[in-house]
Amino acid sequence: MEPDALAPYDVATAYHEAGHAVVALALGRPVHRVSVLPNHERLGQCEFRKGVFRPSEDWLETEILISLAGLAAEARHTGTYDRAAAGRDLRYVRKLSVQRASERQLERYERRMLAKTENLLADDGHWRAVERIAAELVARGVVSGRAARHFFDEACAAG
Repeated sequence: MEPDALAPYDVATAYHEAGHAVVALALGRPVHRVSVLPNHERLGQCEFRKGVFRPSEDWLETEILISLAGLAAEARHTGTYDRAAAGRDLRYVRKLSVQRASERQLERYERRMLAKTENLLADDGHWRAVERIAAELVARGVVSGRAARHFFDEACAAG
């Protein structure tokens, strides 16, 4: 289900935000809403439900993986890493990474986390979910958390 290149909303941004949503759902973090409606600060946003999930064993790693998922999903779709577009995410990853790795090891640690994120997205069901959510975002601009969860569950069950 490939989003139309002439669709009303940006396809690369749709894949970026869908990537955040799918990795969050895969790691047990509930999604409230996914949007590609631009505002003065960003081109899109994946919002999470607050206070309704149990923090994972490794909260820090989960946050890093979710944050890198936009960059990874967009790159898988476009073939290139748009680090400028993912600047906010990458700054957050760096802020978190310094709590886990020494300055000398930061880049290697972040590359390892990106590889782990790409591996999550390489799962057939997860990638189908990214494509489905991205298609909805391109067509409608917004996907509710409930719809994102439905698309995720459906795509993973189709495996």
